[in-house]
Amino acid sequence: MGLTLGAIILNVPDTAQGSTFWSQALGYTPQASNPDFLVPPDRAATRLHLDSTDRTHLDLWVTPDTTVEAEIARLEALGARLVEDWTYPEDADFTVLQSPDGTLFCIIHP
Repeated sequence: MGLTLGAIILNVPDTAQGSTFWSQALGYTPQASNPDFLVPPDRAATRLHLDSTDRTHLDLWVTPDTTVEAEIARLEALGARLVEDWTYPEDADFTVLQSPDGTLFCIIHP
Protein backbone atom coordinates (compact mmCIF):
# COMPACT_ATOMS: atom_id res chain seq x y z
CA MET A 1 0.00 0.00 0.00
CA GLY A 2 1.31 3.46 -0.85
CA LEU A 3 -0.06 5.30 2.17
CA THR A 4 0.44 5.12 5.92
CA LEU A 5 -1.42 6.88 8.72
CA GLY A 6 1.15 9.50 9.67
CA ALA A 7 -0.84 11.70 12.01
CA ILE A 8 -4.22 12.34 13.51
CA ILE A 9 -5.01 16.04 13.65
CA LEU A 10 -7.15 16.74 16.68
CA ASN A 11 -9.13 19.97 16.92
CA VAL A 12 -8.74 21.42 20.42
CA PRO A 13 -9.71 24.84 21.82
CA ASP A 14 -6.34 25.36 23.57
CA THR A 15 -3.27 23.69 22.04
CA ALA A 16 -1.01 24.34 25.06
CA GLN A 17 -3.48 22.71 27.44
CA GLY A 18 -4.10 19.93 24.92
CA SER A 19 -0.37 19.32 24.53
CA THR A 20 0.09 18.98 28.28
CA PHE A 21 -2.83 16.57 28.66
CA TRP A 22 -2.31 14.41 25.57
CA SER A 23 1.47 14.11 25.96
CA GLN A 24 0.99 12.86 29.52
CA ALA A 25 -1.98 10.63 28.64
CA LEU A 26 -0.19 8.95 25.73
CA GLY A 27 3.43 9.17 26.88
CA TYR A 28 4.21 11.22 23.76
CA THR A 29 6.80 14.01 23.63
CA PRO A 30 6.01 17.48 22.28
CA GLN A 31 8.22 18.18 19.26
CA ALA A 32 10.87 20.78 20.16
CA SER A 33 10.25 22.92 17.06
CA ASN A 34 6.45 22.77 17.44
CA PRO A 35 4.95 21.59 20.76
CA ASP A 36 1.56 21.11 19.08
CA PHE A 37 3.07 18.04 17.34
CA LEU A 38 3.26 15.11 19.76
CA VAL A 39 5.67 12.32 18.86
CA PRO A 40 5.36 8.74 20.17
CA PRO A 41 8.29 7.32 22.16
CA ASP A 42 9.24 4.75 19.51
CA ARG A 43 8.59 7.17 16.61
CA ALA A 44 6.99 4.29 14.67
CA ALA A 45 3.46 4.93 15.91
CA THR A 46 1.10 7.57 14.56
CA ARG A 47 1.80 11.15 15.65
CA LEU A 48 -0.83 13.44 17.17
CA HIS A 49 -1.06 17.03 15.94
CA LEU A 50 -3.13 19.53 17.92
CA ASP A 51 -4.80 22.36 16.03
CA SER A 52 -7.24 25.01 17.22
CA THR A 53 -8.23 26.23 13.75
CA ASP A 54 -8.72 23.10 11.66
CA ARG A 55 -11.18 20.26 11.88
CA THR A 56 -10.18 16.81 13.08
CA HIS A 57 -8.80 14.83 10.15
CA LEU A 58 -6.19 12.29 9.06
CA ASP A 59 -2.81 12.97 7.47
CA LEU A 60 -1.85 10.13 5.14
CA TRP A 61 1.85 9.90 4.32
CA VAL A 62 2.99 8.65 0.94
CA THR A 63 5.33 5.67 1.28
CA PRO A 64 8.65 5.50 -0.61
CA ASP A 65 7.37 2.84 -3.02
CA THR A 66 4.94 5.21 -4.79
CA THR A 67 4.32 8.87 -5.66
CA VAL A 68 1.88 11.53 -4.54
CA GLU A 69 0.37 11.62 -8.02
CA ALA A 70 -0.14 7.84 -8.12
CA GLU A 71 -1.81 7.82 -4.72
CA ILE A 72 -4.11 10.72 -5.57
CA ALA A 73 -5.12 8.92 -8.78
CA ARG A 74 -5.72 5.69 -6.85
CA LEU A 75 -7.88 7.48 -4.27
CA GLU A 76 -9.83 9.30 -6.97
CA ALA A 77 -10.53 5.91 -8.58
CA LEU A 78 -11.96 4.86 -5.21
CA GLY A 79 -14.30 7.88 -5.21
CA ALA A 80 -12.25 10.60 -3.48
CA ARG A 81 -11.98 14.03 -5.04
CA LEU A 82 -9.50 16.89 -4.86
CA VAL A 83 -10.73 19.86 -2.86
CA GLU A 84 -10.13 22.50 -5.51
CA ASP A 85 -11.06 25.57 -3.46
CA TRP A 86 -8.66 24.92 -0.56
CA THR A 87 -6.37 27.84 0.30
CA TYR A 88 -2.84 26.44 0.44
CA PRO A 89 0.16 28.19 2.01
CA GLU A 90 3.08 28.88 -0.36
CA ASP A 91 5.19 26.07 1.10
CA ALA A 92 2.37 23.50 1.28
CA ASP A 93 3.58 19.91 1.55
CA PHE A 94 0.09 18.43 1.38
CA THR A 95 -2.94 18.02 -0.85
CA VAL A 96 -6.49 18.08 0.55
CA LEU A 97 -8.94 15.45 -0.66
CA GLN A 98 -12.48 14.54 0.27
CA SER A 99 -13.68 10.97 0.69
CA PRO A 100 -16.93 9.86 -0.98
CA ASP A 101 -18.80 10.58 2.28
CA GLY A 102 -17.43 14.14 2.48
CA THR A 103 -14.68 13.61 5.05
CA LEU A 104 -11.60 15.77 4.44
CA PHE A 105 -8.12 14.27 4.68
CA CYS A 106 -4.61 15.24 3.59
CA ILE A 107 -2.01 13.49 1.49
CA ILE A 108 1.38 14.54 2.83
CA HIS A 109 4.14 14.90 0.25
CA PRO A 110 7.44 13.25 1.20
